[in-house]
Amino acid sequence: MAIKHILVSITMLGLLNVGLAKSANGKVEKEFFAENGWGEGVAVVQHPSGEHLNGVTYVAYQGAQEDPYVAAYDHNTKTWTGPFKAGTSLLGKDLSKKIDSHGKPTLIIDGAGFIHIFYGGHGGVQALHGKNAFGEGTHSGENKHAVSSKPLDISSWEDLDNIPPFGTYNQAIKMDNGDIYLFYRHGAHRSDWVYQKSVDNGRTFSAPISFLKYKRRADDFGTDSWYAYAAKGSNSEIVIGFDYHYCWDKDAPRNNRGGHSTERKNLYFVKFNTQTNVWSNVEDERVAIPLIKEVADEKALVVDTEDLWTFNGTTKVDAQGKPHIAAYIGEDIGWQIGGPKHATHFTWNGEKWVGQLESGLPIGRGDFLTDGNNVRFLISGIDPITEKTRVGWWQSDDSGMNFSKGEDLLRFGDFTGTPDKHEQPRPKSLSNLDSPGSAASSFIRNAHPDARIIVAEKPERSNWRRMYLVGDNGPIKRVYKE
Repeated sequence: MAIKHILVSITMLGLLNVGLAKSANGKVEKEFFAENGWGEGVAVVQHPSGEHLNGVTYVAYQGAQEDPYVAAYDHNTKTWTGPFKAGTSLLGKDLSKKIDSHGKPTLIIDGAGFIHIFYGGHGGVQALHGKNAFGEGTHSGENKHAVSSKPLDISSWEDLDNIPPFGTYNQAIKMDNGDIYLFYRHGAHRSDWVYQKSVDNGRTFSAPISFLKYKRRADDFGTDSWYAYAAKGSNSEIVIGFDYHYCWDKDAPRNNRGGHSTERKNLYFVKFNTQTNVWSNVEDERVAIPLIKEVADEKALVVDTEDLWTFNGTTKVDAQGKPHIAAYIGEDIGWQIGGPKHATHFTWNGEKWVGQLESGLPIGRGDFLTDGNNVRFLISGIDPITEKTRVGWWQSDDSGMNFSKGEDLLRFGDFTGTPDKHEQPRPKSLSNLDSPGSAASSFIRNAHPDARIIVAEKPERSNWRRMYLVGDNGPIKRVYKE
């Protein structure tokens, strides 16, 4: 990789001028690997945000002007490369609009070693892309797909025009046979969730197939809508956890807060056998796709949250094939997004779904590991005592029914941000209310224990984000010459 590209990246980020600490060997190091993250930077739903392969962890995040950036950490040499800009998003170029973090990049490595990112979408633009065949209208952005020019090399990227422009919330899954599945919402809120399949390392994809259906509500006050999280399950299966979105009309009685209501309720679960193309619920009862609300309530319901609002988290299976679902659930206190939400965990015990709405987990975002009765959450959230962000473990030895605070891996200090002449004067998005202080990704695919999750620091005075790669020994530091 050319030295000049690395120097350009470092200079662009201003890494040699801000927040440095001298180490014992006469060099300077910092806990974050980049400081040009923008908006949310990363999120749980767009996943994976990175992958570990052959001793290197590759990470992607939303950077300046809402464009995708990719960096890499070599665990053997303990050195960072990049970040490099990997594409250009339609989002982030109109300074009069709110920061839009829906186009955060998803990263996955194909069987030939090429690195793929999917980014930039929030429903598409009808004037540019035409009508959305799976949804009611469009919104903004353009879903894009880029691939590294060379295997395992992040310095140069090429666009692949092989996915629809309407996608939002990209989720990439690589199966054991190398097939790649791309799951996403095909448009804005009032759109189906779909998947596409590639059998040639992402060079081409099959046509989108709908699995969650939007439709008009029976009360005619809005539309049934969904938020989903798809992940590889056991063998040839993909597992999907999802929650229901009340997509109210602007004049609906329950949409009384101005603007778009983000009311979401309940948790659901289905699975997809990619070899037989059979969709079923947790009890192996077949379900027809695309699922509609009435069938989901009857066949796929995990928990009815009643008056509590939800924000879906990760879904996965343990070594025994037992499904687990994480979600963020909280009271509606009148915010447009309802209110702050605590992490929660539910699992299937062979007969029923079990879990508690109040299990001791904090407000925050993150992911979890499970091994038998042991469940461990790695969460980034505000410590109620210090009112500073804490990234750390929460542990359960009773299958996730009760959690206790574990080891701290990272704590943010008093950094409030340093706005500069390059900062775009943009209105902030609503998500800052729900997850103040930080944003977190799902776990890195095939994560190295030292590099499990990406965390974006969200200071009060700036929309720039410091980006951290955090593992069992805390954040992986970046070292520079003095």
